[in-house]
Amino acid sequence: MEKVQNTPEEDAMIDAEYAKLRETYLNSNHRKHIDIIEKAFKYARKAHAGVRRRSGEPYIMHPIAVAQIVAEELGLGSTSICSALLHDVVEDTETSVEDIKNLFGEKISIIVDGLTKISGGVFGTQASAQAENFRKLLLTMNEDIRVVLIKMADRLHNMRTLGSMPPHKQLKIAGETQYIYAPLANRLGLYAIKTELEDLSFKYEHPDKYLELSKKLEDTSKERDALFSDIKQPIREKLEKLGLEFEIKSRIKSVYSIWRKMEKKIIPFEEVYDILAIRIVFDCPDPKDEKQNCWSIYSAVTDLYKPRPDRIRDWVNTPKANGYEALHVTVMGPDNKWIEVQIRSRRMDDIAEKGFAAHWKYKTGEQDDSELEKWLQTIKEQLKNPDSNAIDFLDTFKMNLFASEIFVYTPKGDIKTMPQGSTVLDLAFDLHTELGMQCIGAKVSHKLVPITYKLQSGDQVEILTSKRQQPKTDWIEIVQTAKARNCIRQMFRKEYHALIAQGEKKLHEFLTKYNVSDDHDTINRIIEHYGEPNKDEMMYKIGKGSHDLQELMKTMFKDKKSSRWVKIWDLTFGKFTGNNNKKENNSKPADNKKAGKNGLKVTENNKKESGEGPKYRIAECCCPIPGDDILGFLDESGVYIVHKRQCPVAMKLKSNYGNQIVSASWETHRVLSFPATIEVKGMDRMGILAEIINVISSMLKINISRLTLDTDDGLFTASFTVYVRDVEDVNNLCMNILKIKDVSAVERIATDKAVLK
Repeated sequence: MEKVQNTPEEDAMIDAEYAKLRETYLNSNHRKHIDIIEKAFKYARKAHAGVRRRSGEPYIMHPIAVAQIVAEELGLGSTSICSALLHDVVEDTETSVEDIKNLFGEKISIIVDGLTKISGGVFGTQASAQAENFRKLLLTMNEDIRVVLIKMADRLHNMRTLGSMPPHKQLKIAGETQYIYAPLANRLGLYAIKTELEDLSFKYEHPDKYLELSKKLEDTSKERDALFSDIKQPIREKLEKLGLEFEIKSRIKSVYSIWRKMEKKIIPFEEVYDILAIRIVFDCPDPKDEKQNCWSIYSAVTDLYKPRPDRIRDWVNTPKANGYEALHVTVMGPDNKWIEVQIRSRRMDDIAEKGFAAHWKYKTGEQDDSELEKWLQTIKEQLKNPDSNAIDFLDTFKMNLFASEIFVYTPKGDIKTMPQGSTVLDLAFDLHTELGMQCIGAKVSHKLVPITYKLQSGDQVEILTSKRQQPKTDWIEIVQTAKARNCIRQMFRKEYHALIAQGEKKLHEFLTKYNVSDDHDTINRIIEHYGEPNKDEMMYKIGKGSHDLQELMKTMFKDKKSSRWVKIWDLTFGKFTGNNNKKENNSKPADNKKAGKNGLKVTENNKKESGEGPKYRIAECCCPIPGDDILGFLDESGVYIVHKRQCPVAMKLKSNYGNQIVSASWETHRVLSFPATIEVKGMDRMGILAEIINVISSMLKINISRLTLDTDDGLFTASFTVYVRDVEDVNNLCMNILKIKDVSAVERIATDKAVLK
């Protein structure tokens, strides 16, 4: 690598940034070991001399920035700051871990070694190898949690400077950040970092929506400031009478959280009412008084404003699994809008913002049995006997990261925290492996329930066992937690692999019978169709008969000559030029210019333009239409599969196979119709279906190609497959249907899912 000498201005910039880091550390409560930090800075500066980042700035600016995040935003001390300054020297220079150990001591060398092992991102070109790197990260986390905390700081700075990377790299890094780093930050209690990582990922995944929502937030800031001022003053006066030292702050919902709520509820920005929340942080020298003070403040607030009983969240008595403690209450504000009030002590606020780093600061020296400690213990157990497939291991681990928590009670009244969706069998394995093996059911609130029963928060559960009980292979489909799944897989490893082989044979024979090639593209489409996480899982279920192969012929491989999907598949990627021999509308060859206008414009790194457009197809898992933010994934057969960027399958592809992702955008001019499926739920009453059809067909002039309807106990669920021109049509349709009396929810779903009903 060619080295470039710094200019005097650059040297001055480096000195200024280091001086800022030094000042941050000296103003902290840590014991002042400035000499070793000075030594680490000088060593790193010399080691990275002349090397530059992609942005053009001297490379040493990156380690300084990471160290600044470690000191200022995580509140860590000299060991972590030194490790952050040195985190790239072993990988990028001739320095060895042994050199670091001799110069800076064993602790710093262990952390730097851990960071070196997981460098270059959790994922890379070889997905399984990089997932193995993630396993290394978890192993190192057990040795020293600071490895992961510094890695979080490293990732945060890389996301803050992502603008200098090419588009396909931006998608890869943003994808793996959203897929694993943001949930891991959340699980470690790093709320501020988790929020920023989500927002930055969203900025690069959906740039137009990010700018639009950011502007709307800015335009409505004066209204929120006025509301905050109105509600804050009466609370301040009331709390001052209690004699507490406190501060009242506003919390603005993040851009990503606003967008996610808009997408989930299909509502415009103006109908997101919880953008503003109020946070009360009080000083409490004696931790024993925290709970009482929280409820005293709650009482004072609810004396002023009417509370909403179903929106009280008591995380003081039962903290979240990431260590979060607070008391939340939603009250009716002075403008007759609901507003959330969050009540925390200074200690709780510190842990909420800095997570595990602050958690250690407040340890009392007694045995710590926090939920965060328990979670780390489960990671250690998983690593003792990890799944042979690294990608599967990552998937099961990620599942536990994303899951919300529920709280259940043992017969003795002990509280157990479990991921939402956990079954009786999950709890049995969580309590003890032997208990899981012999589980035959449970008593929940004194009622007998089967092992498949999904636990609810507040359940009191007594596990029932029998020595005659034998574990079964289909248990793997019942459990949700990684621990239970790994235990069952270990027991049935031979049977599991035998069923995979049987599934492969069944599928090959079935496809051969119907003259369908079992190439990579076909297998990928079937995986998408069944919604399975990977090929092995799909083959396993085919082998044991869980998937009906005959149904494939009715849905995936039916004659598509009359389908409007053919029009979409005939379009070309806008970047490519050349002849297109396929026919459009079954009449004449498609005109090149026209095909370019109605196609997908793709920006691809280091790819020469060819005379023939690439082959591609619309992903059946998410069925994108014009207006959706999309990307292309180049599979092994050379076909580009076009996904919505927020599609769960696409998130996994971005993370695991970043080098095969291309940036894509629609160039359609509202000429073609695309199929989209919406699902409508509500109260079943006479004439409601006619009203919905009237809105779709008469008012909005949209064609319906398919309708299914289910009713149960006075409720209905209907799905409509309609032909629209773009996402704007879908959103307009959803909002108009939501206005119908007794309709409770409308959402767009994958077209496949409607067909399978």
